[in-house]
Amino acid sequence: KFGKECKICTRPFTIFRWCPGAKMRFKKTEVCQTCAKMKNVCQTCMLDLEYGLPVQVRDHALKIAEQMPTSAVNREYFLQNQDADLAKRDDHGPGGALGKLSSHKHELLTKLARTTPYYKRNRPHICSFWVKGECKRGEECPYRHEKPTDPDDPLADQNIKDRYY
Repeated sequence: KFGKECKICTRPFTIFRWCPGAKMRFKKTEVCQTCAKMKNVCQTCMLDLEYGLPVQVRDHALKIAEQMPTSAVNREYFLQNQDADLAKRDDHGPGGALGKLSSHKHELLTKLARTTPYYKRNRPHICSFWVKGECKRGEECPYRHEKPTDPDDPLADQNIKDRYY
């Protein structure tokens, strides 16, 4: 009931689910702590903890290449070593588990960083019945009643792995 498979490394982990506020949708953890600590990201929204940037933006700016092995046995061995390494050192620099950042990279990420919270992420999903013109709940409906964004937008199909790598 409370266990799921990490969307990145496929290892089992305990999920947490909560509602951030009234009229907002429930959130839950999507990736395990190891994957989140390796990239210094939030387990739920996959944004960088230091700068609030999407991981792929931060990694592209820092020129970090993906380092997770693809085969199941190698991935498990790699993650066990990462767990042990993260347990040994508790002090993370400004880059989290990525290490200390040079000043020019820090300046670049600071320019890219979001300075205000992005509250649209907490809004409920769009009501699929309302889009079809069949929603009978009206004001009682917990979903949003508004037109969806452009379906041809390439960002509309992102999954967790796309946001992690």
